[in-house]
Amino acid sequence: MKRIQRGILGLALLLSLTVLACGGSSNSSAPTSQPTSAATQASSNTPASGTPVAATTTPVVRSGPKDIILATTTSTQDTGLLDVLVPAFDKETGYNVKVIAVGTGQALAMGESGDADVMLVHAPSSEKKVVDEGIGLDRRLVMHNDFVLLGPSNDPAGVKGTTVATDALTKIYNKGAAFISRGDDSGTDKLEKALWQKAGLDPKGKSWYDETGQGMGASLQVANQRDAYIMSDRGTFLATQKSLSLGIVLEGDPQLLNVYSVMEVNPQKFSLVNAAGGKAFADFMVSDEAQTMIKTFGIDKYGQALFTADAGKTYESVGLATPFG
Repeated sequence: MKRIQRGILGLALLLSLTVLACGGSSNSSAPTSQPTSAATQASSNTPASGTPVAATTTPVVRSGPKDIILATTTSTQDTGLLDVLVPAFDKETGYNVKVIAVGTGQALAMGESGDADVMLVHAPSSEKKVVDEGIGLDRRLVMHNDFVLLGPSNDPAGVKGTTVATDALTKIYNKGAAFISRGDDSGTDKLEKALWQKAGLDPKGKSWYDETGQGMGASLQVANQRDAYIMSDRGTFLATQKSLSLGIVLEGDPQLLNVYSVMEVNPQKFSLVNAAGGKAFADFMVSDEAQTMIKTFGIDKYGQALFTADAGKTYESVGLATPFG
């Protein structure tokens, strides 16, 4: 018995030392000078200008009036679009954009808690809440592309030839074919879940249905490894297709429209928000300069633009029934 007790105590000590060596502490507290609720899930110790930041327990902070925190979706990161836009903006204005690329649900949550100065997101129906609450200001249409359903070349569910997304998902469900979901409350995840619901099906808990909880690029790699179906924005698929054996099995359904908007975070709600910086970045996204970059981005590498530039258009004109879907 004493030997067992000594062994347990030794194991506990070893685990404690391991936690300390990794810098972990259950009693650690975040700085109180900045909001921490959502940013702590996707922040970096030393974020560089325009560099997407990785998840840590340290919140991203604004170290000066020239720092801007941009909360955005992983598709703008994974396509490489921000690698073009952010440096151009920084150079032109002298601002330093700290990019936090997460699912749109998390990006909107960052705005709702004052952890961001500006949001670039793609989930119209979810955007309505932050606008109605007066948190998201001056929401403007930036660009769009579409979602595509990808699958293995042998198409085990027989989806090819289907033109309606809900019909394709029904075939996958009935076949029990492997399907990978992001499961991260992103714009892509919200669209996929809405389509399952519209089809009257609930795949959650099925042995063939898995959620990664990761961004688009990482989720595509998981689906590729498992020869699984997955919903993706077209831009990220085109940017990563050379590393994938998956191909498009359904596209063109109007339900698969993917619209991106930019919103500033209301400084009257959160005193630490960089209102001038957030507005400057939002204005840049709809400027002629940025819109030209957007509408030509990807043509040289992929033979087609990854996004359609939409500044100045109405939401209805690009295919939404209303500005919020």
